[in-house]
Amino acid sequence: MKDVAFGQYYPVESFVHKLDPRLKLLFLIAYIVAIFVATNFYGLAVCAFVLILAVAFSRVPVLKVLRAIRGVLFLVLFTAVLNVLFHTGETVYWQYGILCISKEGILFSVFFVIRLVLLVVCSSLLTYTTTPVSLTDGIESLLTPLKWIRFPVHELALIMSIALRFIPILSDETGRIMNAQKARGADFETGGLIKKIRAVVPILIPLLLSAFRRADELGEAMDARCYMGSKNRTKYKKLTFGWRDAIGFLLGAAMVTGVVLLRVYLTGVV
Repeated sequence: MKDVAFGQYYPVESFVHKLDPRLKLLFLIAYIVAIFVATNFYGLAVCAFVLILAVAFSRVPVLKVLRAIRGVLFLVLFTAVLNVLFHTGETVYWQYGILCISKEGILFSVFFVIRLVLLVVCSSLLTYTTTPVSLTDGIESLLTPLKWIRFPVHELALIMSIALRFIPILSDETGRIMNAQKARGADFETGGLIKKIRAVVPILIPLLLSAFRRADELGEAMDARCYMGSKNRTKYKKLTFGWRDAIGFLLGAAMVTGVVLLRVYLTGVV
């Protein structure tokens, strides 16, 4: 849980921190589209170059950004091994039954790993450079057209923001519960899989109770402050686009255009 980067904010003055949260959300969507549109390593190289620029201008430590990968490292390695063993190709290095290691399988596995790493790092960079309040305002502003069909946009944005904010809180709570259980003689390291699963139960129950208690306290605090949802609410800070947002928009547009052109030029597929 300590490796979870989503929901954590890194307070520092930087070019990326000052960007409009709506542009950051749109840029993230465009970045995800560009990653999946890319069908070759040249397209991924363009996406990686843009991400390196974003990390450099965000002034967030590189090791802190890369720490987000540790949370999904098992998933990355597991899927990479499966792709290597089950992806067939023309140049076969080793084969046994349905298992096959080929040049095409290795390249596909590396391509998939790079794609997943870029996706995780870019998503974590959004929460590192955007406060939950700004993220809520950005989501609500982008979903404003849905208010015409009476969709609870403000409530949805608030729920997403609270969920992101509770991730590091529950992570710290999990660490405290584990230390308390270890002090009482609990063992989480040794034993087989079944024993380790049973050892998690003394952690989950207090964690769920703590989560419900925090949710109840948050609800009471919002009621005490006369929170009534989006009804007659005003904004203390208005979201406005500036010159930084124009640069970010042009960079995102250039990235998507470059990936699409590389896809068409190298594969002939639109």
